[in-house]
Amino acid sequence: MSEHPPSDEIYLDNHATTAVDPRVIDAMLPLMRSEYANAGSITHEPGRRIAAKIQECKEQMLGLLGASGGQLVLTSGATESINLALFGVALHPRQKRRRILVGKLEHRAVLDCAKKLARQGFLVQSLEAITHDNSVQVDQADQAVSERPFRIGRIDIDTLAEALDDEVCLVSILLGNNEIGTLQDMRPVADLCRARGAILHLDATQAVGKVPLGELSLQADLVSFSAHKFYGPKGVGGLLMTDPDLMLTPQIVGGGQQNNLRSGTLNTSGIVGMARALAIASESLESEMPRIYALRDRLWQKLRTSIPGLRLNGPAWNKDFPTDPKDLYGLPGNLNVQFPGVDGQSLMLKVPGLAVSSGSACTAAEPHPSHVLTGIGLSQDQARCSLRFGIGRFNTSEQIDQAAKKLAWAYSQLIQFVA
Repeated sequence: MSEHPPSDEIYLDNHATTAVDPRVIDAMLPLMRSEYANAGSITHEPGRRIAAKIQECKEQMLGLLGASGGQLVLTSGATESINLALFGVALHPRQKRRRILVGKLEHRAVLDCAKKLARQGFLVQSLEAITHDNSVQVDQADQAVSERPFRIGRIDIDTLAEALDDEVCLVSILLGNNEIGTLQDMRPVADLCRARGAILHLDATQAVGKVPLGELSLQADLVSFSAHKFYGPKGVGGLLMTDPDLMLTPQIVGGGQQNNLRSGTLNTSGIVGMARALAIASESLESEMPRIYALRDRLWQKLRTSIPGLRLNGPAWNKDFPTDPKDLYGLPGNLNVQFPGVDGQSLMLKVPGLAVSSGSACTAAEPHPSHVLTGIGLSQDQARCSLRFGIGRFNTSEQIDQAAKKLAWAYSQLIQFVA
């Protein structure tokens, strides 16, 4: 079996997962071949070496995340981190507050945790987002486009301020939306939570390693992330606790590892790989973001000139990469568009060598249209006509051109059958 995908395949689904960077693989291999001891076996030298290596990786990642004074709980990925954050806060014996606020456009990992907590007696409220205006067809050549299209999918701060009271124990917000790419403005959210004494959980799964966090990680109390979204291995992630004294109820018990917060033998090769991936992402962010941003714009421009009536889902962007990070409204590599009159699934089947998606990988098997797209005002039919593109580190301009060409051809074939 070949180690590489077929040469005619184009992978544009980097929100679902990314390829492991070869430099990450090089860092992981010694932990599989020779330094394979259990980090918990500190009674012998091989175990102590691994324990020291894990501690070094944790300190490195805390520094890269801008939270050197915090604590990092190592997990199997963002879904586990989210479970630990939400259940850990809400179900702690000392927790007396009984209200939880979650964004309407959150990932299913958050929404399903919230539903389970609601069944256990918590009052869960969904926070509205700024919605799409279907009368506006964003023209990227029009520099006078209004502010509103740039902020589609962001939490309505007025709604949050009205909902937050002294009974709210937890607020969970998605930093970078996994379907439409919206980046939240976290400063006002964090200020409101702090004023009311509510714990703020930030789902940064799509943002870590893709955009500069700056002070974002310090504004939140808990930050979830997963290595396979930033060119690290699958099966490893973290929950950053900016306050190491924050009390959480563990969700996995059976050994007392990691200060009793998450039992289980540590995935040493995965942890080393995650630390290396995060370091590479941090080092290359300044050059990588504008390049990917330009590829996203290139794909959009080529598609919109070939397909009449193509519409953008989610926040717009200016053609030039912003000099100030606060003017970055969406993930650089995200593009979510409506193909008028053609079902997105049918369009994907017409281009089998192109890897894209119609929504989150975690909901790909569901028959219902994306809750994110309907949540920003699209009809079910419009949502079903939409595709999500995730452009990443290893994509090239040639691949973008080929993808646009293949999609334009497939669309022209399918639209003929639409009455």
